[in-house]
Amino acid sequence: MSIMKRLSWFFKLEWRRYAIGIVALSLVSVLNLVPAKMMGEVVDRIANRSLTQTQFIMNLIALVVSAFLMYGLRFIWRQFIFGTSQLLGKILRSQLFAHFTKMSPTFYQKYRTGDLMAHATNDINALTMFAGAGIMSAVDASVAALVTLSTMLLTLSWQLTLIAVIPLPLMAFATNRLGRKNHESFREAQVAFSELNNRVQESVAGMHVTKSFGYAEAEISDFAQTNESVFQKNMTAMKYNSLFQPLILVFIGSCYVLTLVVGGHLISQGQLSIGGLVTFMTYLDMLVWPLMAAGFLFNVAQRGSVSYDRIEFLLAEQSDVVEVESPLSEIQNGKLEFNIQHFAYEDNPTLRDIHFAIEEGATLGIVGQTGSGKTTLLSLLLREYDVNEGSITLNGHNIRHYRLADLRSLIGYVPQEQILFATTIRENVRFVNPELSEERVVEATKMSGIFEDIMEMASGFDTIVGERGVSLSGGQKQRLAISRALIMEPEILIMDDSLSAVDAKTEDHIIANLKAGRKGKTTLITAHRLSAVVHADLIIVMQNGTIIERGTHEELLQQKGWYYDTYQLQQLEAGLEAERDGK
Repeated sequence: MSIMKRLSWFFKLEWRRYAIGIVALSLVSVLNLVPAKMMGEVVDRIANRSLTQTQFIMNLIALVVSAFLMYGLRFIWRQFIFGTSQLLGKILRSQLFAHFTKMSPTFYQKYRTGDLMAHATNDINALTMFAGAGIMSAVDASVAALVTLSTMLLTLSWQLTLIAVIPLPLMAFATNRLGRKNHESFREAQVAFSELNNRVQESVAGMHVTKSFGYAEAEISDFAQTNESVFQKNMTAMKYNSLFQPLILVFIGSCYVLTLVVGGHLISQGQLSIGGLVTFMTYLDMLVWPLMAAGFLFNVAQRGSVSYDRIEFLLAEQSDVVEVESPLSEIQNGKLEFNIQHFAYEDNPTLRDIHFAIEEGATLGIVGQTGSGKTTLLSLLLREYDVNEGSITLNGHNIRHYRLADLRSLIGYVPQEQILFATTIRENVRFVNPELSEERVVEATKMSGIFEDIMEMASGFDTIVGERGVSLSGGQKQRLAISRALIMEPEILIMDDSLSAVDAKTEDHIIANLKAGRKGKTTLITAHRLSAVVHADLIIVMQNGTIIERGTHEELLQQKGWYYDTYQLQQLEAGLEAERDGK
């Protein structure tokens, strides 16, 4: 069985626990023979009028003892087989999560969140089912069947046994054919489940947009179609799955018919006692579960194989960004230099001829029209992507030569889209280190200008912000994200248009705090509102992926290019807004 071989690494890892469980399960299979044997002997003694009170009591004691032993052994094998199977789920979930954290943004463009969630839940559940109930079925089907058949052959009637099992090879052929159909239908059902996950995740995340556009009815209709598709595929899988047990019972029924016909003949010939036939029928009944377990095993093995295919395919994905074999052992802030000849997302040119440098402790402002390449430039510094042609150096070394963890530990990042977690404000601010003191939290929120807002909230720092910060305004989310970056006291701070939702007064307050509190540390700011970068030591203006102007604020005004025109326009707009507010 291929899935057994592919999971051999796990079975080797936990072989001791499985061994204990298998031994306990095997003993249960042996002890299961005791009641049938006792019952056959009692029937024969009753028929011969030779049953004594002592014999009857001894048989009862044997039944009670075997029952208690089986109770204890069943507890053991469930703990050591079912319990161990949960370790497989734990390991695979950890592997997937670790893999997700290492992947570049390209990976998340290829796979949607709902699909990844389906791999981490539904597919792993199918594998734990195989590692638990599947292994139990494999052992029970083989050991119980072997012990029972051997007992029937050696102690009752080998002729009757051979005739009674004639339908079993035909059953094996039929279940194999049915298993192939089940495999295909389950694969389609798993793909459909991933699609449903994606649909639900996107719909919930965008619910406010759906409602604001009055698209709720259409969204419900679209979801109904997706849900119906998932339902139909699951019904198809369930149809093939549901055929296993009836199919097995048909062949088991044939075994019973053969047993009654041939067994009756053997009794008439004096070759088998009535008690022997009763025992034989009981043993045959005990074979029903192993045979059904074999069908169940085939079913869960097919499902596990499909799910493992999906998980292995995901784990085989390689990140576009990889570390060098021998990275530098340490990292320090220093001169930051960009020399990028070319960078493109797949085949879409994005940046070209980017050349500039800033000293340690300087502030860089990056401005330009939407889509000019500002965020891409910062993503390359974070090594979310790697430069196609050229390099970015820090303190004289190509950033590719540093460990990714070391490089990113040096950087505090405030992205355009603030991602907040559905927990308290305090826990969001000290996300990087939950052990940071309350004083550090207060200091960071004061620097970002959100401290007073927090104090006005009923629960203060214990306020739950909701998923993605839904209970906060856009400006509050931006300032909270800035606090989260500042509390790290990073050597390099990246602020990607992270002041766009705050008013001019708050922006001035944050900029002043950054200048005072980050002396000697490097800051990179992208902005559409030029007032956020007028204090920068160097400002670069980007357009269509290249630099068209550079200099300080005063130097750029003297050039009277894009920067000058945009600044004058924004100053005029600010003046008109101030007049309106004054009135």
